[in-house]
Amino acid sequence: MPESPAPPGPERMREAVGVYVESLHRAYLAQADTFAPAARGAMPLISAPGTLHVAAVGVRHLHLLATRESLGPLRGQEVEIAGALPGLDWTLRFYDPVVIPGLGLIDESDGPRQGEVRTALGLQAVVYHVVAQPGSGLTPHHAGHVGSGLASSHSAAVRDFDTIRSRVRGRESLVDELVGAYTAGLPRAQALLARAISPHDAAVGALADTPAPDPEEVRKTLLDAVGGRRDFSPAGPTADGTGPVTGATP
Repeated sequence: MPESPAPPGPERMREAVGVYVESLHRAYLAQADTFAPAARGAMPLISAPGTLHVAAVGVRHLHLLATRESLGPLRGQEVEIAGALPGLDWTLRFYDPVVIPGLGLIDESDGPRQGEVRTALGLQAVVYHVVAQPGSGLTPHHAGHVGSGLASSHSAAVRDFDTIRSRVRGRESLVDELVGAYTAGLPRAQALLARAISPHDAAVGALADTPAPDPEEVRKTLLDAVGGRRDFSPAGPTADGTGPVTGATP
């Protein structure tokens, strides 16, 4: 019976992850180039100046987390490589239970534990968090699909936030905070801000009371609460004649 091939060594694995991350970023930028300049400039991966930091974390699953937070200087057995494409510079740093012992306590036998991985790294905010599988799931082709999908999702979010902002007169600053929470990858903050923007909508309130709200669901539910993606005409003046009712539907 033939022996199973030996798993790739750490150098080959790091090279494969580096190619995957570059392919993801290349696809994201290519998709972003199809959008209008203002929409492109608001997309989280490219809207902030400076270097993006990507952490490749090996537990049972491979987690790729991009953040604008500093990962500090290299320590001990940490390894870092740099990457760049026109419009985006990044570093890629590798972590496993040898580098961060706390990762060894994460049980992923029932699936990825994104929150626990973020906690082990001490990250407060991420631009993206992708879970990849070595082998067929860690190819440039797969990365291209992930990058394009991520760019489309970010672009849709930009449009939705612009729509929401246009319909909540007097609460634009809360929408700006919501965008910041979305960009930083803070789902609980997004749900609480959505409730502040639309305090009387039951569906939005239910999400705000959820321990782990889904950011996409929060945004779409809030958008529905203020009229959805269809053409929208604000309601008439309020009882005191001061202007349209905030978040009212026609």
